[in-house]
Amino acid sequence: MNTVSRIGLDTAKNVLQVHAVDGAGETVTTRRLRRSQVLSWFARLDRSADCLVGLEATGGSHYWARELVKLGYRVRILSAQAVKPYRQGQKNDARDAEAICEAVARASVAETPLKSVEQQGLLAQQSFRRRLVNQRTALGNQLRGLLSEFGVVMGRGLGRLRRRLPELAEDATNGLPDDLRPVLMEAHAELVDLDRRIAQWDRRFAARARADERARRLMQQRGIGPLTALRLIAVCGDGAAWRNGRAFGAHLGMTPRQSSSGEQVRLGTMTRLGDKELRTLLIHGARAAMRHLDDTTPLGRWVTALQRRRHKNVAAVALAHKNARIAWALLAHGTDYRPATDRAMN
Repeated sequence: MNTVSRIGLDTAKNVLQVHAVDGAGETVTTRRLRRSQVLSWFARLDRSADCLVGLEATGGSHYWARELVKLGYRVRILSAQAVKPYRQGQKNDARDAEAICEAVARASVAETPLKSVEQQGLLAQQSFRRRLVNQRTALGNQLRGLLSEFGVVMGRGLGRLRRRLPELAEDATNGLPDDLRPVLMEAHAELVDLDRRIAQWDRRFAARARADERARRLMQQRGIGPLTALRLIAVCGDGAAWRNGRAFGAHLGMTPRQSSSGEQVRLGTMTRLGDKELRTLLIHGARAAMRHLDDTTPLGRWVTALQRRRHKNVAAVALAHKNARIAWALLAHGTDYRPATDRAMN
């Protein structure tokens, strides 16, 4: 058998597909592996010293990448959208693995940095908190819809619901049917419980951020709190996966979508690539920071001038992008945040 130099691995829950080629790009083997067979097959494979394995960025890809790195392989996790153009013919596991094998050899193909167990654990915690927040929002929307059926209309905001639900359930003269009252009481109890659990997670994140030296440095920036700082650490790590802060900002999807040809440059809305949760936290943090910026500072003057030219939402995204680039520099170089004094803002 020829020595394998490059492998495409299409992952799944139970059956994984392998496509392996040699140094000349000729197919060496194509086969399906049960989950229990994967690591033993890779361990005894006749391969080159710098054998490269490509995976799509899907569920479980970081686990398999870490295990293959332990076996001495070089691993690249590729964006699924970037792999798609390399697939030939109909879609199936074998064609997907072949496309991954072809795409992983291209340095220009978008790559997802390998996350450590610690990073994924932190992301799991934040994902769980986000589910609780979404559940609370869905509960509030459902209650507003139910009450509107009986002529009770409430404005936006969970505060009104928290205050009025017990009153509505206990007031026998408001015309609400008796069947609705236990629903309101149980919904109020669920809302209070969700508030308690979300607040508990917020306290955990705040304590963890205070104990983490990297998070403390990140929180020196305006618009970055414990949740955003920990998310930056979980997504960015030490920053080594990006050449500079601009590349990291582009990875988060806050740069304009480009559709240019010849000398005609067309820039559209932001690309919305990368981690949606981190992008949302950075933009919301930037909006909060914009309300308290000092116009006598270079940053304040830059934001104020930008708001005169463009919509405030554009200014918020621009500030969020700047914060992301600064955050990358703090993590990559291990430095403290030093606000601009008289240097130009760009």
